[in-house]
Amino acid sequence: MFSFFGLGKTRSKFGKWVDREGLTQSEIAENSKVGRTTISNICSDPDYSPRIETWTKIQRALKNMGYNVNRDDFFNS
Repeated sequence: MFSFFGLGKTRSKFGKWVDREGLTQSEIAENSKVGRTTISNICSDPDYSPRIETWTKIQRALKNMGYNVNRDDFFNS
């Protein structure tokens, strides 16, 4: 599937959300203090599920950026 922001790359639910919101992976990594590779994996691999500690950092950073997201919106428990 071709996507303007993803340029045809496979995207997870989280990755698609990031694209729709116009966020960058670098922006999320910098604000959450989570590694860029981890953010890339979360955005591209539909089967990847981050550790709770990792997701908490991302969720807190996104909240500070004005986004209210829940883990269950993107990942299977």
